[in-house]
Amino acid sequence: MNVNLRKNILTALLIAIGVILRQIVPGTIGSMKFDVMLSVIFVSLLINRDFKNTILTGLLGGVIAAMTTTFPGGQIPNIIDKLITCCLVFGMIRLSEKFQNQTIARGIISFIGTIISGSIFLTSALFIVGLPAPFEVLFLGIVLPTAITNIFLTTFLYQTVLMAMKVTGIQIAE
Repeated sequence: MNVNLRKNILTALLIAIGVILRQIVPGTIGSMKFDVMLSVIFVSLLINRDFKNTILTGLLGGVIAAMTTTFPGGQIPNIIDKLITCCLVFGMIRLSEKFQNQTIARGIISFIGTIISGSIFLTSALFIVGLPAPFEVLFLGIVLPTAITNIFLTTFLYQTVLMAMKVTGIQIAE
């Protein structure tokens, strides 16, 4: 099987897992949910360190998040946020390749990536449709706890996916 096809299938499977996780997380302040989809997006970017995959992941993640959002008018902000976040996280992943402790690097990337994503989402939603609660309340009540949660979820999912790939013999390296 073609390596690029394997990479795309893995990305699609990870996004599918993100959809399932997204559906079980309840809405909270202002109908916002903890964006656990970001964890699978980050895992996809960490495993498939290819810019084409970054764009695919951002687009797929954004469209799926837009289709499943509980935030009133959150469709366009979700697409904007996921595409920009994926590109910035891709850059962070490239910069972190020199670090000795990759587990800590992945946790930091996940935390910062979630902060970036939440900030972009809230800012774009503010300008496009308005916010159901003050920016600070949504940031402190949703984005910050999600960023902390995503450190652990991303680390766990990354290790789980690597283990599954090893057990099944899947290799995506070129």
